[in-house]
Amino acid sequence: MRIGVDVGGTKIEVAALDAGGRELLRKRTTTPKTAYSDIVRTISALIREVEDKLGRHGTVGLAIPGTLSPLTGFVKNANTTRLIGHPLDRDLEQQLGRKVRIANDANCFAVSEAHDGAAAGCEVVFGIIAGTGVGGGVCVSGRPLLGAHAIAGEWGHNPLPWPTVEEVHSAPPCYCGKRGCIESWLSGPAIARRFAETTGRTLAAPEIAAAAMEGDLDASKAMDAVHDRLARAIASIVNVLDPDAIVIGGGLSNIDSFYRDLAPRVQNFAFCPEGPTRILKNKHGDSSGVRGAAWLWRENEEDGLST
Repeated sequence: MRIGVDVGGTKIEVAALDAGGRELLRKRTTTPKTAYSDIVRTISALIREVEDKLGRHGTVGLAIPGTLSPLTGFVKNANTTRLIGHPLDRDLEQQLGRKVRIANDANCFAVSEAHDGAAAGCEVVFGIIAGTGVGGGVCVSGRPLLGAHAIAGEWGHNPLPWPTVEEVHSAPPCYCGKRGCIESWLSGPAIARRFAETTGRTLAAPEIAAAAMEGDLDASKAMDAVHDRLARAIASIVNVLDPDAIVIGGGLSNIDSFYRDLAPRVQNFAFCPEGPTRILKNKHGDSSGVRGAAWLWRENEEDGLST
């Protein structure tokens, strides 16, 4: 049995999967707003509750909105800031009496969709998380690709490729301290903000996409710009990674025009691809994080089981 835990800023979710990926039990609770130690205790208690109900132990994998530093072993780059600076894996191992594996939630998303999701069977998968931010993760041969500094896939803080003159002069600031990052152009809030600036109308990004589908001229123009920028951003990934498939998750993944319009545009910008890149909508939705965390342990791996 594999147990996956998705640790977010508002909720902690635990799911148990059998060897074939069938969900046995799922449980969620609110993420404590108090001390780091309370988060550790909450995660441990949820895992023990699931195991008690199922009558057996399982391997444990965690998806977190950050990553473990290869240098220090502490959590870094987490928007759940109470995790930062702590050895979450070691603290949980002490509580549970077994090994724990931790990966960035975008990497877990890519692993989930590559294993039995939209990109099942693909060797190299790039997972896009597009919503309040823009993140990404890489899965190769069913494993998350971490990189030397555990930041592989963080394309949201690359600059927007092939910018127009207007984009150079109007590049928006990003919270990371730079300007013109992909996230500062293509996150949901960024799309809505630019639409408001150019039209004076207040719509969320999915509402803009829906209005464009209904023939709204302002929305159609805005979405054409979104498609163009996102295609350029994806083409830069294709040129470096050349994935078998790109899977989109997050709140913006429900914009249907992405799956119709992006691939031919990407092909125009990428370096001589032989056919369009596969751009797919996720299969598991919000469950991909917790499922991908469970799949951090592969078949016949026993180190994560308590004795």
